[in-house]
Amino acid sequence: MDTTYGKTGDDAYYAHGTPAERWERARLFFDAKEYASAARVLIGLVEEVPEQTGPRLLLARSYYHSAQLRRAEAELRVIVERDPVEHYARLMLGRTLERQGRHEEARPHLRLASALAGDFTDA
Repeated sequence: MDTTYGKTGDDAYYAHGTPAERWERARLFFDAKEYASAARVLIGLVEEVPEQTGPRLLLARSYYHSAQLRRAEAELRVIVERDPVEHYARLMLGRTLERQGRHEEARPHLRLASALAGDFTDA
């Protein structure tokens, strides 16, 4: 088995490069709707820079679009715990919960996301 930095040859591709190069690769995968591949790149990047919202949010979106809803929810909860007024993460968390059939739990997140975005029509 070929290993590089403790990873298999296949995993090494996703972990290869500087953080900026991996961010760009993840965005290219995401834009190409290769959400699972984007997530594979982003997992290591989020581990490396856990304090940054951008990579974690893109990871959550990648999980959401690849129907890995529990994983998306976990990443989104980390974001809203750290930054309660991050309206897009609130919106995504609400939509993720809705997609899991957890409508009552989603409602407060969706309302808060609307309020943070300046949309008070449902309030």
